[in-house]
Amino acid sequence: MYPVREEAERLLKEAEVCNPGPWGSHSRVAAMCAEKIAAACPDMDEEKAYVLGLLHDIGRKFGVKHLGHVYDGYKYMLDLGYDEAARICLTHSFSVPDINVYIGNWDIAAEQQEEIRTSLAACVYDDYDKLIQLCDALAGAEGVVSMEERMTDIKRRYGSYPQEKWDANMALRSYFEEKAGEDIYLLVKDVA
Repeated sequence: MYPVREEAERLLKEAEVCNPGPWGSHSRVAAMCAEKIAAACPDMDEEKAYVLGLLHDIGRKFGVKHLGHVYDGYKYMLDLGYDEAARICLTHSFSVPDINVYIGNWDIAAEQQEEIRTSLAACVYDDYDKLIQLCDALAGAEGVVSMEERMTDIKRRYGSYPQEKWDANMALRSYFEEKAGEDIYLLVKDVA
């Protein structure tokens, strides 16, 4: 289950009041990208894609955190009864479903890390997990950026970017270009 668009937009606005920053704009760009790509894929729901893209970083509501935003968003959406949105909060940072390839600070307790590890191991990614992972890699706060540019920026800020994750992100691009029958950047060219 996931909220309707209006509820998701309300949740994001409320979250931005708690922790202002560019992550809200990034979430909107990711949502618009997800909507456009899903619209080009005959077996995907563009409304669902938009909502899940909008909420993927909702854990940032609870402060400036790294791995903590994954955990906080996952738990928050579960508490609201939105299991599909919770799943996206969990999977969006893991194009490789392994907590050990996480880029950033491990700012949660060992028990919470184990909960993420166990939950990821139990997930079989569907096209919405994959789509939001792709859109997270396309979305800057100001608009769409090249995936290479975004991943290089992350590598610069955090000191590394695992090749396995880089390759998985590029495979997501290829997967959705084949599924949509069009270059991803052409599909999202109007997203600002």
